[in-house]
Amino acid sequence: MFGNNNTGVGIPKNAPKKKGILRFFEIFFRKFWKLIEVNILYSLFFIPVVLALYAVIRVSSATVTTLMLAVCLIAFVLTIGPATSGMFKILRNFTVEKHAFILTDFKKSFTENYKKSLAMGVIDILFFAIISTAMYVYVKMARETGNNLLLILFVICASMALIAVMMNFYTFLMIISTDVSFKNILKNSLVLSLVALKKNLLTLLITLLITGVFIVAIIWNLSFILLLPFVPAAIICFIICFNSYPVVQKYVINPYYEQRGEVNPEIGTADTDDEDVIFEDKGGSEKPIEKSKGKKGKIIS
Repeated sequence: MFGNNNTGVGIPKNAPKKKGILRFFEIFFRKFWKLIEVNILYSLFFIPVVLALYAVIRVSSATVTTLMLAVCLIAFVLTIGPATSGMFKILRNFTVEKHAFILTDFKKSFTENYKKSLAMGVIDILFFAIISTAMYVYVKMARETGNNLLLILFVICASMALIAVMMNFYTFLMIISTDVSFKNILKNSLVLSLVALKKNLLTLLITLLITGVFIVAIIWNLSFILLLPFVPAAIICFIICFNSYPVVQKYVINPYYEQRGEVNPEIGTADTDDEDVIFEDKGGSEKPIEKSKGKKGKIIS
């Protein structure tokens, strides 16, 4: 107003964008309280698990316990997949630095992606229940019989579980970000778990370290279990989104826009270079996923 055109100290409009681990922590600290809100919202869907544990520990009637377990199991199975979809939707938006209304976006993703997310949740629960049981049985049988060849089956099961975990880095991201068929989501997730193997192993290592820290803390002092509704689920999933979504962009979303002669609108907000992962991945042998002859629509939601 008085002819003083000094802009003052601040961040230049065209300042270079931070990348890699610097960008991760910049978003992380800026969205820290939002991550806690997301974690609290997601934790609500584990109430059936808490009630089931209460029934097993505190309820003396076998009939009531069985009934509570059945109701809680059904409620958990019907909601945990869609709830995971809702959480990934919000954290994907954080990753590409796009605004997210936590309750609104969570509810929208929960309902719009319900069928695919439900199917993915059921598959995950059944698969990991079977695999974990098989691994326990094979180890026990190997000890009792002295037949170490059974450990080969244990290694096979452990490898399958490892691949399944890395596939889950991509399944929910593709459910919320594309409209490809569920079959192709599973197929692409399997391919991406192998194509970006180094990056996936780094993501897995980080998530295991965080999980291990919380497990040790809870064993050391049970009161740390009170932190679970606030952390670490959202933090772990944010790391997964930050490291894995650029892979989905590069091999699934960008080729769709290239076929149409268009530019992915998210390119300006989330680079697909390897510098955008928390740790650098110098693997240069990745190859694009072959284009499916089926449904080709891949739309950013």
